[in-house]
Amino acid sequence: MASQHIPALPYHALTAQEALDQQRVTAAAGLSETEAARRGAMFGPNSVEVRHRVGSLALLLRQLQGPVVYILAGAAVLAAYFKEIEEAIAIAIVLSINTVIGFYTEFKATRSIEALSALEPRTARVRRDGRDRLVRAEKLVPGDIVLLDAGDAIPADLRVLECSGLQVDESALTGESVAVAKAVSPVPPDARPSDRHSMLYKGTAITRGTALAVVMGTGLSTQIGQVSQLVAQAGGGSSPIERKLAHLSVQLVWAALILAGAIAGFGILTGRDAFLMAEAAVALAVAAIPEGLPIVATLALARGMWRMARKNALVERLSAVETLGATTVILTDKTGTLTENRMAARRLWLPAGMVRIGEETKTLSPECARQRAALIKVAVLCNDAALDETGEAGAGDPMELALLRAGLATEQRRGDLLEHFPIVRKVAFDSATKMMATVHRREDGHFYAVKGAPEPVLAAGAYLSVDGQLHPFTAQDRRVWTRRVEELARHGLRVLACAAKTEAGTDANPYEGLTFLGLIGLEDPARLDVPPAIEACHRAGIKVVMVTGDHAATARSIGRKVGLRFDAGDVAEGIEMTRPEGDGGKDFTRVGIFARVSPKDKLDLVRAYQDRGEIVAMTGDGVNDAPALRQADIGVAMGLRGTDVAREAAAMILLDDAFATIVAAIREGRNIFGNIRRFAAYLLACNLSEILVVGVAVLAGLPLPILPLQILYLNLITDVFPAFALALGEGESDVLDQPPRPPREPLLGRPQWTRIAGQSLLMTAGTFAAMGTGLWLGYRPDTIVTVTFLTLAFAQLWQVFNMRSDRTRALNNEITRNPWIWASLALCVTLLVLPPHVPALAGLLGLVPLDAAHWRFVVFFSALPMLLWQVATMLLQSVRGAQALPKTGP
Repeated sequence: MASQHIPALPYHALTAQEALDQQRVTAAAGLSETEAARRGAMFGPNSVEVRHRVGSLALLLRQLQGPVVYILAGAAVLAAYFKEIEEAIAIAIVLSINTVIGFYTEFKATRSIEALSALEPRTARVRRDGRDRLVRAEKLVPGDIVLLDAGDAIPADLRVLECSGLQVDESALTGESVAVAKAVSPVPPDARPSDRHSMLYKGTAITRGTALAVVMGTGLSTQIGQVSQLVAQAGGGSSPIERKLAHLSVQLVWAALILAGAIAGFGILTGRDAFLMAEAAVALAVAAIPEGLPIVATLALARGMWRMARKNALVERLSAVETLGATTVILTDKTGTLTENRMAARRLWLPAGMVRIGEETKTLSPECARQRAALIKVAVLCNDAALDETGEAGAGDPMELALLRAGLATEQRRGDLLEHFPIVRKVAFDSATKMMATVHRREDGHFYAVKGAPEPVLAAGAYLSVDGQLHPFTAQDRRVWTRRVEELARHGLRVLACAAKTEAGTDANPYEGLTFLGLIGLEDPARLDVPPAIEACHRAGIKVVMVTGDHAATARSIGRKVGLRFDAGDVAEGIEMTRPEGDGGKDFTRVGIFARVSPKDKLDLVRAYQDRGEIVAMTGDGVNDAPALRQADIGVAMGLRGTDVAREAAAMILLDDAFATIVAAIREGRNIFGNIRRFAAYLLACNLSEILVVGVAVLAGLPLPILPLQILYLNLITDVFPAFALALGEGESDVLDQPPRPPREPLLGRPQWTRIAGQSLLMTAGTFAAMGTGLWLGYRPDTIVTVTFLTLAFAQLWQVFNMRSDRTRALNNEITRNPWIWASLALCVTLLVLPPHVPALAGLLGLVPLDAAHWRFVVFFSALPMLLWQVATMLLQSVRGAQALPKTGP
C-alpha cells in the first residue's frame, strides 16, 4: 500500500471535524488496528529520538588532537630517531597524563534529549475499532482517538474534539504557572503555542476535567520533539576559558616551531653538529610547551567545582566554573527562579474595601471581617483541589490550592466546611462560561457557591451585600468593580471573582440571581532571597534580564518586586525582538523583560547576545528552557523544581534553587579566572626562561646548559605543583565590586606579557651567571650542567613569590598566606635535592652529586632574580603611592 501522507497543517486552526477529516478517522470508531499498525510503520514510535553517545574510542582519540599534542609527539619522534629513547619515553608519559585527564573530564556525555523520555506516560487510553483500550504511549499514531481524565499526562500532541471543564498544566512547556483552560473551538493560525486552547501537548498534564482528542503529532513532530531538536542543534560549544587556552597554545606552538627551526638552522649553517642541533631543537620545542598548563587548569577547575558544590551549585562541566566569572548577562526565567512557582492569594477586594490575606482580624471592622469570611468560604467550597495535612503540598489546580491555603490562614478548612455544607451538586468549570459552581445542603435550603473569571461573575451578579443588607447590583456598580479588577491586574495579580446565593432546591440555574461577594487577587510570589542577589549582580556590572513565557503585566510586576532595572517601555513581547528596530521592534539590549517567549525565542535571544560578544548565563527549570540552557555559555538549571530536561541541558544545577547561589558561583568563577591567569603567567615565565637559556647557548656557541629531559622534569615537577598551589588561592575579597572583564580580553594581555618577559629575563640571567661562574671556577662540564639545571629549577620555585599583586605587601599577601604554596615548595625542594644523589635518577637526568659549596652557589644565584624583582616592585609601589598623594600648598 502506498504511504498515506498526512500534511503538517496548523491543527489548532482547524475545527474538530476538519481535524478528524484530515486524519481520516471518526471519533466514534477510531482507527482500526490494521491502519494503526500501518501508520506506526510510517511515522515510527511516539518517542523522542535519543542522540547517539560519542563512543569511548572516539572520545579518546579526540584527546590526541590539538597543536600541543602534535608538537610534543613530534619531539618524541625526533628524540627516538636520534636514539634518545629516555627522552622519547618521558615525552610519551607526559602525553599519556594529559590524555587520561582529558578523557576523564569529558567521559560524561550530554544526555539532554534522553531526559525527555522521563516526561512520556507509559500508557494511554485510546479508541480503536470502536472499543476503548489501553496501549503503550509509544504505540500511538496520528489519527488515534485518545480519552483523557484529570491527572493524566498527555501522551502526544492532540486536537481537542470534546471536553468538559478541561484545564491543563503547561508550565513545563510554556513557563506559565497557572493551568490553562482548553476548548473545542479553533484559534487563529498565528496563535502562539501558549494560546492554542484547542490543542493538548505532549509532556503536559490535565489538572481538571475530561477530554476526547485526536492525535495530530507524535515523536519529533510534537512540540516537545521540536524542543529536543533545538537542544540538539544548540551548540554547547567551547567555553571562553577553553578558547583562550587554545589560542594561547596555538601561539606557543608557532613560537616553538619558529624558534626551534631558526636556531637549529642557524647552528647547522654555522657548522655545528647536526645531532647537537637536533637535540637543541627538541629541547626548545619541549621548553616552549608548558605541559603543566592543561593539567593545572583542569585541577583548578575541579577544585572550583568542589567549592561550588559546597555552596549548593553542582557544576556538570569543568569549564563552566570559570565561565560564570566572565558572565556579563544573566537571562533568567521567572517561574520557579525569581518566584516560588506556587500561587498564593494576596489581596481581597470586598464591598467594605481592600484587605490582605493574613491581616489580623482585630484590625478589620466587623463588617469587613464578615465579608472576608463569606468570600473565602465560597472560594474554599467551590474547589476541586485538596491539600495534605501540612497545608503545603496538594493535588489539583495551583490556583485552587492557593485558595485552600487562604482558607487555612483564616481558619476555614475545606474538610470542616464540608461537614456543615456537604456537596449535593457540582457544575464543572466550562471555558464557555468561565465559571464553576458547587451546591451545598444546609438547614434552610441549598447554598450555591460560584467562582470564575471576573467578567462573567460580575455580569451574573444581581445583588451586593452592604452592612448585612442586599442591594441591587447596578451597571454603575459593575463599572466600579471592573476598574478594581484592572487595578489588581496592574499589580501583576490574577483575579478571581466569587458570588453566592441560597435556593430551596438543587436544580436552579447556578449563574442567575447571585450576590456578588468580591475579588481575590493571586500571584506567584517572588522569592525573598532574589532582590539582594540581583542587587549584587548590578554591583558586579552584570545585567539581569527576565525571559518568561508569562504575560507582560505579570512579568513587569515581578520584575519590580525583585529589583530588576528597566524603564516602563523596556518590556517586550517575545515576537517583537525578531522585528527590525525601525519596524516596530526594539533594541533588545535595552529590554529588561521579555514576556510571552517561546523556546525558539529564548534560543534566538541567547544567540543574539552572544553575537554581540556577551558571555551569557541562562537560568531555567522547564522543558521550554532546555535549548537556551544548552546554547548559553553557562546554563543554570533549578535542582529542586527543574525538569530532567533542563537539568541535563545545563552546565550547572542549583541544588537549593536559590538565585543567590548564582552570585556565590560568580564570585568563585572570577577568582578561578584570576588564579588561572596567575599560574599561566607563572608557567610561561618559567618556560620562557628555559627557551632563552637554550636559545642563547646555541646562538653563542656554548654547550647546552640544560638538557631536554631535564626540561621535561622541570615542567612536570617545579611547574605543576607551585602552579597548582597558585590555583588554590582564595582570591580577592572585593572581586564582586569590580566590573566583569571584557569578553574579548585575552587570558594574558600586555601587562601580563610584560611581567612574563621581565621575570624570565632575570631567571635567564641568573642561570647564565651561575654557568659563567662555574666555568670561571673550573667546574667539570657535568657539574656545570647540574649547577645550571638546579639554579634554573630553584629560580622557578622562588618565582612563585613574584606572582603577588602589585597592590599587596611583600611579606603579607595572597601568596604568603596560601598554605598550599609552602607545601608545594617543600615537595619540590625535596624532588630537586634528591636526583643528583640517587644514582638511577642522576643517570637518567644527566646529573652528578654536589657538595655543600655547590649548593650554596645554587641557592644564591637562584634567589637573586626573585629578590631583584621584589625590590623593583616595592620601588614601583612607592612611586605610585607618591603620585596618588593629594597635593598641598599652592
